[in-house]
Amino acid sequence: MTTMTAGVTPMGQGMDGIEWNILGQIYVPKQKSENSFSWHATFPPGTFVPPHIHPTQDEFLYILEGEFDFTLDGKEARATPGDLVRLPMGIPHGIFNKSDRTIKCLFWVAPTGRLYDLFWGIHNLGPNPNPADVVALSAQHEVDFLPPPEEG
Repeated sequence: MTTMTAGVTPMGQGMDGIEWNILGQIYVPKQKSENSFSWHATFPPGTFVPPHIHPTQDEFLYILEGEFDFTLDGKEARATPGDLVRLPMGIPHGIFNKSDRTIKCLFWVAPTGRLYDLFWGIHNLGPNPNPADVVALSAQHEVDFLPPPEEG
């Protein structure tokens, strides 16, 4: 069991100097315990997280810079600086930077589950991983990616 320690994680720094490349986005873990896990994320223009479900975790994003487009349970939504996005467990969601600006935000999940280990796994697949490998690895770590929508 991992317990959280009291303290401050300084701006621009993460836990143990960790910085992950997750599908072209930069994730810097800020805090991890059994009950929650948080990370700062930088999404360059055109990057995204395809629609997926966290069956055992609630997920949150606090937008610091830029505008995100989302699909939330089949509906379109947008979030701007100062907005908090709530993604309850079991609800499908996708996260997209459709703008020409970099987006910065703070993510967190509760409980931590296997997400921290998943990020290490994706990072270790290299800068251009095979999407099928990412989907398979994610399924082993309690994140289920949805198939792409059928074209009409």
